[in-house]
Formats: sequence, structure tokens, C-alpha cells
Amino acid sequence: MTDHALVLPGGGYRRHAAHEAEPVAQWLRGLGLPASVLRYPVGQSHPAAHDAVSARVAELRSGGVERVLLVGFSAGGHAAGLAALAPAGPAARVDGVVLGYPVVTLQNHVHRDSAEVLLGEEDTPARRAALSLNALVTPAAPPFFVFHSFDDHKVPAEHSLLLSSALRAAGVPHELHLYPVGGHGVGLDESWLGWARACEAWLVRERWAVRREIGG
Repeated sequence: MTDHALVLPGGGYRRHAAHEAEPVAQWLRGLGLPASVLRYPVGQSHPAAHDAVSARVAELRSGGVERVLLVGFSAGGHAAGLAALAPAGPAARVDGVVLGYPVVTLQNHVHRDSAEVLLGEEDTPARRAALSLNALVTPAAPPFFVFHSFDDHKVPAEHSLLLSSALRAAGVPHELHLYPVGGHGVGLDESWLGWARACEAWLVRERWAVRREIGG
């Protein structure tokens, strides 16, 4: 079976955070999972990023990839979650999702940068709901691994709690890891690798990773 992970770095839909890009892809490769970084469009309203993610997933599948894992952080987590929960056709479906401190809702605890870019000039309650991941969960969603910190002041932990609640209600297999400290944008910071060890264990159980590297 051919697998591939697409890494979507954060940056408020305004830039791509370098430390959440290639270093994460290298870590995944070290676990035996082929991975690449997708630098989706930034500074453009929806559906620019969504279209780019969907097109890349479809391209991977047409090239022979059987399973696709999306790994997203912050705004990149929103882009990954949206692609997983609202796929643009069968060829764009994904098989698993890893989200770090993701932007989930545009209705509560809003991350202003992401909302401003995504909504553009069409800021309506209906559009905010349509772009809120927790409102898009169905029983057909793939398994999720989600982590967040309670001291995240940019994207509050309530985002991940809302997503976990929706996934649980729909019966979707998922793990939610909440940490007392970590802040926002931690990436693979060597001083705080609790999430990476937990994620590695999940990747092994879900048969994405073939060997252990972190935590030995």
C-alpha cells in the first residue's frame, strides 16, 4: 500500500510558518511515511486554499497513492480539516488527519487573521458556519489526531474541544490531547515534544508509521 502525508503549515492564511513545514515532513519521513509540504495559497479568500489542497490530493491519487494523510497546524489545520470534512469529490478524499492547535470555528473564539482572509468581502453567518469544521463533521469523516494547549492565546483550546465534541457525536474515531502549557505554534520544538510522541504512537496504531524514532 502506498501512503503519503501532506503537511500544511500555519500562518493565519497570510504566510507559511517555516518551522511547521519541512521539519515536520522530515520527521514523518523518519517514521517511514513519505511526506511533502503543500504551500497552499495565502492572502486569498475561500475557496483558494481548499481548491489547492483538493487538487493536490487528487494528483497524488492519480499518481498511485492509495492513502493520504493531512497534517496541518493552526490555519493549516483549518485547511486540512476542511479538505477532510468537505472533500471536493471522491478523488479528493483523505484517510486520516493530524491537527495541531487548529483553527476550527469562525463562529466562536474566532482567529481574526484566518477569518478575515477566508471570508474576504463575504462575511455572513451562513459563510462562517460553512467554514467551521465542527459544523461539517459527519460519520463518514476519517480518523483524527488533534492536540492543543490550554495556554494558547491565539487560537484557544475551545477550537479543538468543539471539533472533538462533533467527532464524538458522529462516532468518528479520534484522539484529542490537551496540554497545560505549549502556547501556539510550537511545531517540533525539542523542548516540548509530548505531542509528537503521542502522535507517533497514533500513527503506528493507524498503520501510517512503520518504525519508532521519537521516544525510542
